[in-house]
Amino acid sequence: MKKSTYVRPKRLSAARLSAALVSASLMPAAFGAGLEEVIVTAQKREESLQETPISLQVFDNQQLETKGINNIADLQTNVPSLQIAPHPNSAATSRIYMRGIGNSDDQVTQDGSVAVYMDGIYIARSQGLAMDIADIQRIEVLRGPQGTLYGRNATGGAINYISVEPNLNSLEFKQQVTLGNRDLLRAKSSINLPLGETVAARLSFLRVKQDGFIDNEGSGVDRFGDTDRTAWRADVLWQPLDNLSIRYAYDRSNIDDTPTFFAAAPFYPQQADRPTKGSPSVRDLDRNDIVAQGHSLTATWDIDDNLTLKSLTAFRNLDNSQNEDFLTGIPASKFVPVQKNNSRAYQNQLSQEFQLIGDTMDRRLEYTLGAYFLREQGRNASNSATNTALLYGLDPVAVANATSITWQPATKTTFENRAYAVFGQGTWTPPVLEDKLHITAGARWSKDQREAMRLAFNTTTRQYEQGEGDRSYNNFSPSLVVAYDLNSDMNVYGKIVRGYKTGGFNIRASSTERFEDGFAPEKLTSYELGLKSQLFDNRIRFNTAIFLADYDDIQFNLQSNPLNARQTDVLNAGKATIKGLETELTALLFTGLTLNLNYSYLHASYDDVQQLGRDTSAQYRFINTPNHSYAVDLSYQFPSLPFGELSADIGYAWQDNIFAAPQVNRGRYVIDDYGLLNARLTLSNLKMLGGDMRVALWGKNLRDEEYYTSLFQLNGGNTGASFGAPRSYGVDFIYQY
Repeated sequence: MKKSTYVRPKRLSAARLSAALVSASLMPAAFGAGLEEVIVTAQKREESLQETPISLQVFDNQQLETKGINNIADLQTNVPSLQIAPHPNSAATSRIYMRGIGNSDDQVTQDGSVAVYMDGIYIARSQGLAMDIADIQRIEVLRGPQGTLYGRNATGGAINYISVEPNLNSLEFKQQVTLGNRDLLRAKSSINLPLGETVAARLSFLRVKQDGFIDNEGSGVDRFGDTDRTAWRADVLWQPLDNLSIRYAYDRSNIDDTPTFFAAAPFYPQQADRPTKGSPSVRDLDRNDIVAQGHSLTATWDIDDNLTLKSLTAFRNLDNSQNEDFLTGIPASKFVPVQKNNSRAYQNQLSQEFQLIGDTMDRRLEYTLGAYFLREQGRNASNSATNTALLYGLDPVAVANATSITWQPATKTTFENRAYAVFGQGTWTPPVLEDKLHITAGARWSKDQREAMRLAFNTTTRQYEQGEGDRSYNNFSPSLVVAYDLNSDMNVYGKIVRGYKTGGFNIRASSTERFEDGFAPEKLTSYELGLKSQLFDNRIRFNTAIFLADYDDIQFNLQSNPLNARQTDVLNAGKATIKGLETELTALLFTGLTLNLNYSYLHASYDDVQQLGRDTSAQYRFINTPNHSYAVDLSYQFPSLPFGELSADIGYAWQDNIFAAPQVNRGRYVIDDYGLLNARLTLSNLKMLGGDMRVALWGKNLRDEEYYTSLFQLNGGNTGASFGAPRSYGVDFIYQY
C-alpha cells in the first residue's frame, strides 16, 4: 500500500541524538556507517523492528546461516528466554517454553503454549516440530501472549517462519553442501524460475544425514540419535493484476532419525558422563518415521492504496510414528529396558483466515481485523512395556535379573477440535504532543469446541474402558499498548495483554472419569514496559523490556502412579506469578566489528496449587525456567581482500540451571548450568560461473561441554537423561547465482 500524507516518525534514522545524551564530536570516524534497519512483519505489516512494541528477536537469512540455525531446536541458544528440548517420549517432538510458559507433555489433545507459524499458517501439533525446513528467509520470535493479530491464541509467545517468496524478475539458484564430523552431509538446493511476466516458481530441496554419537551394541539400527531427514518445498506466485497476488505452496518433511539414547542419571548435583555406547541387551531398536506436510494458498488484494484484504487457506497433515528404549542394561535392569514406548499418531488440520489491513485519517489510524477457523482431527495409539519384575513389584534382585518385559494394552484416542475467532487491533496517533503518542487497542473473541474418545485398559478390572468427552470454551482477550517517542531514535511503551489457551482432554488420565472431565483453559495477564532505542548515530541498538505476568488456572501435570511415569492427571490447579527482564544490545564497536548481547532474567513462582482443598504451592517449582541466560556474539568483517571478503564470528551462549521436574521433593531433578561456544570463519564473494561462492569453516560446542537436554523420572523411580551433542565441526560450500 502507498503511504498517505501523515507519516509516523521513523525511529531508525541517522539523525543525531540530542546533545543532552551525547555530542556528535565524540563519535570516532572509525565506527563505520551504522547498523542496518531490521524489517519485521510481526504486526501483519512491514515495519521497523524499532517501531514494533513487542519484545522480539529476528534472524534474517544471513544470520540463520552464520549461527547455524537449521531447525527450531537451534533457536534456544540464540534466544535466552526460550527453552526448546526434545520430549523424552519422542525426540522429534519439541517442548517449547517461552518466559517459563510451555507444555511438559506431547499429547495430541493438548495445545501448545507457544504458537508456531509457517508463513502465517498455524502448526497445531508439537510432534514433528524438530523438522528441518528447506527455504527460510527469516524467523521472528515474539515473547508474551499473542492473539489480537494471529489465528490462534497463545499464552507464552509465537515463532514465525517466513519462507523465501518467488521472484517474478530474475532467475536465481543457490546450492549449499555441508560436510562435517560424524559423517555429516547437508545438501540444500533452491531455484527461482520466472515463468512469464506474471508467474514465478521456487523449488527447494534439503537432505540431511549425520551419525549419532552413541553406538547401539544391541540389535537393530547401528546408533542412537542418527539424523536422517529430507524436506521439499514448491512455491508458485501468480500476479495477474498489479494489485492482486496469489501464492500456492506445498512443503513436506520426512524425519527418519533413530531414537535418542537415555542414560541412567544420578541425582543433582551429580551428573552422569556422556556415554559412547549402549547396552548389548538392546533389542530391535527401530527408526522413527515422521512425515509432516502441508498445502497453503495465500491471496493478497490491495483494494486501494490504504486497504488490503488477505486470505490464508491451508491444509496440513502429520503421520507420526516414534519409539524409545529407556535404560536397557543399567544395574537395576540388566537385560531388558526399564520402559519401552511405541506410539503412532495421525493428524490433519484445515484452517481459513481472513485479514483486513488498512489505515485511514492520513495514517493516523492503522488497523488489522481478522477472522479465523480451524478444524483439526486425528487419532493416536500408544503403548508401553515395563520390566516385568518391576511391574509386579518384585524385589530388586528379581528386577535386575528380569529377562522379559510386559506390554500394556494400547491406549487408543480419537479427537476432533474446532476453533473460531475474530480479532482486531488498531493504532491511533492523535494530533497532539507532536505526533509522538501512539495508542494501540486490540481484542479477540475465541470459541473452542473439543471432542475426544479414549479406549484404555483398566489394570484392576482387566477390561477396556471407553471414555468420551465433549467440551466448549469461550474467551475474550483484550490488549492495550501506549507508546511514546522520546525522540526520533528512542521510544518507550507500556502494554497490558490477556492471553488464553484452550482446555482439552488428557489421554494419560488415571481413570475414565478423569479423562471425561477434561481440563479447562488457562489464562495469563501480562504487564510489560519496554524501551527501544538507536544511539550514537545508529551505531548502537538497545532494546529492553521488563514484564510481570499473572498466570491463572494453570494446566498442571501431576504424576498419579509412582510405578507408571506415563500416567498423569492434568488439573487446573495453579496460580503463579512470573516476572522478568529481557535485553538486546547490538553495537558497531568500530568498522567491521559488531557485538550482539542478549540477556534474560526470569523468576517464576507458584502462588497457589490446590490439592484436596489445600494449598501445596510450596512443594512445586517451574520447570525449564532458568533465572539467568545470555548469548553474546562478536562478528568481524576484515578489510577487503583482492579475491574476496573474509569474516569471522564467535558466539557463546550460557544458561542457568533449571528444574526438570515440578515437585520440590524431586528437587534432585535439576539440569545443571552450561555454556556452548561456537565459531565460524567465512570467505565470501568469490566469483565463479557468473555467481558468488563462499566457503565457511565452522564449529559448535567447541569446548566439548557435556550437558543434559532432558532429565526425568521413569518407572520404578529410575532417572533418565539425554545429552546434547558433543563438539562438531565442518565446512560449508555455498554457491549463489
